[in-house]
Amino acid sequence: MSKSVFFVTCPKGVEYLLADELSTFGLEPVRNAPAGVWAEGTLEGGYRVCLWSRLANRIILHLDEIDATSGDQLYDGVVHMDWQQHIPVNGSFRVTFLGQNDAIRNTQFGAQRVKDGIVDRFRASGGQRPSVDAKTPDVTVSARLNRGRLSLGIDLSGHSLHMRGYRTEKGAAPLKENLAAALLMRAGWPDLAREGGDFVDPMCGSGTLAIEAAMMALDLAPGRKQERFGFEKWLGHQSEMWLSLRQEAERRAHEGKQGKLPRIWGFDQDNRVIATARNNIQRAGLDGVVEVGICPLADLKLEGEWSSTGLVLTNPPYGERLSERRELGALYESLGDAVKRLVPGWRLGVFTGAPEFGKSIGLRSYKQYRLFNGKLPAQLLLFTIDEVSAMTPREPDVPGEITPRITNEDRAAMLRNRLQKNRKTVGQWARKQGISCYRLYDADMPEFALAIDVYEGRVHVQEYAPPKTVDERAARERLAEALAVIPEALGVERESMVCKQRQRQAGTSQYEKQAVSGEFFQVHEHGCVLKVNLKDYLDTGLFLDHRPVRHWIQQHAKGQRFLNLFCYTGAATVHAAVGGASRSLSLDMSKTYVRWAEDNLALNGIDPKRHRVEQADCLAWLAEKPSPDQRFDMIFMDPPTFSNSARMAGVLDIQKDHSRLVRQAMQRLSSEGLLIFSNNFRRFKLDEELASEFDVEEVGRSTIDKDFQRNARIHHCWHIRHRG
Repeated sequence: MSKSVFFVTCPKGVEYLLADELSTFGLEPVRNAPAGVWAEGTLEGGYRVCLWSRLANRIILHLDEIDATSGDQLYDGVVHMDWQQHIPVNGSFRVTFLGQNDAIRNTQFGAQRVKDGIVDRFRASGGQRPSVDAKTPDVTVSARLNRGRLSLGIDLSGHSLHMRGYRTEKGAAPLKENLAAALLMRAGWPDLAREGGDFVDPMCGSGTLAIEAAMMALDLAPGRKQERFGFEKWLGHQSEMWLSLRQEAERRAHEGKQGKLPRIWGFDQDNRVIATARNNIQRAGLDGVVEVGICPLADLKLEGEWSSTGLVLTNPPYGERLSERRELGALYESLGDAVKRLVPGWRLGVFTGAPEFGKSIGLRSYKQYRLFNGKLPAQLLLFTIDEVSAMTPREPDVPGEITPRITNEDRAAMLRNRLQKNRKTVGQWARKQGISCYRLYDADMPEFALAIDVYEGRVHVQEYAPPKTVDERAARERLAEALAVIPEALGVERESMVCKQRQRQAGTSQYEKQAVSGEFFQVHEHGCVLKVNLKDYLDTGLFLDHRPVRHWIQQHAKGQRFLNLFCYTGAATVHAAVGGASRSLSLDMSKTYVRWAEDNLALNGIDPKRHRVEQADCLAWLAEKPSPDQRFDMIFMDPPTFSNSARMAGVLDIQKDHSRLVRQAMQRLSSEGLLIFSNNFRRFKLDEELASEFDVEEVGRSTIDKDFQRNARIHHCWHIRHRG
């Protein structure tokens, strides 16, 4: 049988695992690429990927690579290819296009030129041509542009192979199925299962890890229940070979259930996600194999007989805007206590976007794998649950005390001069505007990667974590210089300055508790009194960049019914109420910030009966059908970039989920009302379809004051109204 070339895509960070897996299907890996592997082999090997790969997203049968430094050159290459041997003339096709260059600047243009070339090839050969079907085509043509070269192929999978068919309820599981499988492989589950080990996920959510563990243990093909693949109407399809592989998968599935099955359990404290897990287990055909139960982590018990070896693998919650460090630290410590008490001798795997909490587990990790949960950087931490690995649990590290000291006087003088200059310009502007809390410096100089904010005579300093290319000792030396210079340059006492370190994180914004000082004080903004805390959190309780948004709300809120979603400490609600809003509702899932918001309202003498603050999961609240009294004239929605909090019904990824959130918010907006939608994801792009449904006005520039103009992408903001 002749050999072909394939490109198999996968989640970022899984490439080496995928290469090993492809080898078991008879394919020979040629080279790894970002989020994929090039391989050679027979069509049978390609079919096995579709049916058996636990890690792949898609498998592309490579046809040719052509020059594509211009749209016309791309077209010329496509039109000379023999598409008649791949696409039925009376069938349909679509083109998926990835990549861009100077000439081909968007995927829509690139895909159109490929379509034109294919259609014109058919027309030149007799006039009849296949139709284009973007949703359910007979054949999908894959086009991938890289550095002026276009790779063309047939997508044999037709859909992303991570979709096994058992997970249909949206928003209930943070892990894609193939990422869950990768975690299980990295944790050594296939070997443990063969050795008679059992499996537990104590924070299972919708059960993805447990279901994938069972499919591995029972030798069930991930694609076994898929009704259709992308190659089935491709003209090169070999149906007898495919039928034989399907029969083999059924035989192996039958044999896999004959031996002794491992015990596989998932637990979660949320009855809603457990209900979803049960539905997923039933759809996967694993009733009686995978069991789930409602149980908080601290109360976890394992009834009955369990193997002396096994795996605990879990994906704890690890990010919610201003989530409290102590709360999450306690969760990880509780996990450590549970596994040491229940399953000594087992292996523990923790997949987390906040690996610093691994220290709270009380075990020494023997292996760490860097992976991605979507676009979010994450790590899989592996532990052996035994006395040798035991260590004293401790809270994640925070920057230690650094003695202010000037090592390089010239460098220190540069910072001193810049701060004094900013104090004259930005400080003078703030005084004229009556603004007492503002940003004075934001990494203006690369040598000093700091954000310096003034809060009515107190100074809040955040050090952005230096890149790995910067020597740690050099970074601490510069911070020591900054701490020596700042009080002198700004004329404040050293005791009035607070310094913390803040990580810049791709695709997310995490804010965790830093201390328990309880040192709150009051500041003033446009006639409002607000409570802030410089020490206990990475953020202070007041997002300074949103000052113009809050002022605008105050100026336009008179007589309005106001809704504040993801309200944080309720500052926007205070401005609305002071501005004359008739009533308001503010929602946040954090008890800490609900109480903080209530305190802010009380400081301003605002009636709590007309201006209510409630603890609620905004995702779940928005998903409910609005009642007649839930109509508002002005809505402010500033969601976090990413969150998979334990208290949330689902996972929030603002780029993926914003269009749904906006539409749900608009259902609660009066006919003449206004939705103010904002977020601080720097690479955010608003769904273009929203502009076709609503009156959308981008107002970001007008919502950024002078003190944040050095960083124009600090946040995005839109005014959204119903069309008249």
